[in-house]
Formats: sequence, C-alpha cells, structure tokens
Amino acid sequence: MSKLWVNQAIAKIEADFQRSADTHLIKLDLPQLDGIDIYLKDESTHPTGSLKHRLARSLFLYALSNGWVKEDTTIIESSSGSTAVSEAYFSRLLGLPFIAVMPSSTAKTKIEQIEFYGGQCHFVDHSSKIYAESQRLAEELNGHYMDQFTYAERATDWRGNNNIADSIFNQMKKEPYPIPTWIVMSPGTGGTSATIGRYLNYQQLPTQLCVVDPENSVFYDYFYKRDLSLTCENGSKIEGIGRPRVEPSFIAGVVDEMIKIPDAASLATMNWLARLIGRKVGPSTGTNLFGIMQLACKMKQQGQRGSLVTLLCDSGERYLDTYYDAQWIADNIGSTEQYDELLAKFDKTGSLS
Repeated sequence: MSKLWVNQAIAKIEADFQRSADTHLIKLDLPQLDGIDIYLKDESTHPTGSLKHRLARSLFLYALSNGWVKEDTTIIESSSGSTAVSEAYFSRLLGLPFIAVMPSSTAKTKIEQIEFYGGQCHFVDHSSKIYAESQRLAEELNGHYMDQFTYAERATDWRGNNNIADSIFNQMKKEPYPIPTWIVMSPGTGGTSATIGRYLNYQQLPTQLCVVDPENSVFYDYFYKRDLSLTCENGSKIEGIGRPRVEPSFIAGVVDEMIKIPDAASLATMNWLARLIGRKVGPSTGTNLFGIMQLACKMKQQGQRGSLVTLLCDSGERYLDTYYDAQWIADNIGSTEQYDELLAKFDKTGSLS
C-alpha cells in the first residue's frame, strides 16, 4: 500500500502543477531609465501566494521520491512563514499533518494562512532555535523534517524543466533586451539563487547574478570571507530572507556580486513600488528592487543599455499588521525618510547618488 500511496501522492502534486499557469513578468514603467528595462517576475500569483510555492512542491516531490514521506507521516518545517504556508497547502493536498516551527514574531496573517490549510504553528523565541526544535519534533512524532535550508538547492532541477530561471528566459524572448544583464535575488534558504546561478552557468549565458542581503544576515559576509562558522546574534527583520547562519543551500560560487541592503531602504522601496504598480508587495521585494535599482543606475552612468530581472516574492496583504503599520515600523525598523527622499530623487533624475 505504501508504494501505491507514494505514486498517488506524486500524481496529485503533478496534477496540481498541471492546473497552474506560469507567473507574470511585469515590466516597470521607468522613463527616467531610458534604454534600461526592469522586470519583476510576480510570484505572488501562485496558489499559496509566494515564491515558496515552487520550493514546497519541489521539496515534497524530493522527499516522496526518496522514500522519506509515507501516508501517515507528519511533516515538520522550520519557516518564518511563506514556505510553511505552501507546505501546509501540499500537506493538506496529500492528507498529511503539518507543523511549522517559526519565530514568535512571524506575521499574524501568515500564521492564519498556515492554519487555514490545516497546519499547526509551533513557536520559538529566536530564529536560531528553529532547526533543533524542528528536528526534535520530527524524532518525537516519528515524522519528517522537510529542512528547506538544507534541501532547497538539491530539490529543484537547475538545468531547466520549467524552473524559475527557465521561465524567466522564455518570457523575455520578445523583449528589447531578451538576455538580462543582471538577475537579482535575495536569499532565504539560498535555493533560488543556487537554481538561477547554476542555470546561467549551465546554459552558458552572459547574465550575471547579484544576491542582495538584508541587515542581520550572514550571507553577505560569507560571500566575501567564505567562513562557514559565521553567525548573527539578531535575526533579520525582513521576513522570509536573511539568515543567522550560513545555510547549506546557499552556493556562493554561482553568485557574481552581493549587495547589503539597509532594512529602511527595503521598506521605502516596497512602498515606492506599491505606488508605482497600484498594489502592495512584501518587504523582500523591496530588498530585491532596491538592489536592482542600484545596478540599473550604475548601468545608466556607464552608458549601458539592457534589462534586469528580479522577483516580486509575495503580496503585501500578508504584512498589513507589520510592514504596513506605522507604529510597527517605528518600533522595529525606524525612519525610512532618508530612502523615501532618495527614491523621490530617482523619480526625477534616474539616479540614486
């Protein structure tokens, strides 16, 4: 019965994928960057509302194919929200119990979405504790710890097979500059940047990969120092990205450049983009876009033309009680005025300097 159940489970996930359309590629209207085009791949339109829907699907298929998940297996994941929402969705699809281990500071809306799909939330007081607690629960319940931070880079086929990089290049084919000069990505697990970077190398493409890291995250320092022992005492305040340790799925060798993005810049850019496209986006999208705008401005200064692509990771509707709440911002991030003024200058001049 177990083999039959696994086959049926994989078939259900594949059928769910077959019902899904690809996500849109949005071109921003930025006349101040003449000859330089910026695109956002809108991952918020997945059934569970974020980029992590792709990861969750891949992790489930990987675990099922490895024989780690059976018909009565409890699924445990360490997640600050979006991955847990998506894994709760797939757990419900397969009729499996799901527990998300997350920091107590996780946005209330994400907690509600996990519970909507039938998942449970198990809280710890610091992001660094999610790993050991997830493993402990898996052993106690005889369940499976999905461990996105280890398996994200292994579970996705980086050579193609309609992964996110393959999708981007297919959608760019009829654009003025079909081969992007840069693709920009922020790291959570590191899995998406690994997939994109490997794809670029495998396909022998000239596109460069820039990874943008928030404050209170070790990826930036690791990229330049290559010290796996690096840790960060305080957790990232940009939910879903940045980590207090170097995650196994972060592959520094496929990254061409890294930029450190201040949290206030992420939030200012998040709000700037929301005004530009007429809908709210999450804070990690602000991190991505502030990085890509810096690269675009540098290209303009050097007289270059071309395209740049990044991701709209999730909707801002998940963060109404945090990143879109003035008091929460004042208490947790501080003033964004410096970057609001910088972006207003960008609107007029196409420059961030």
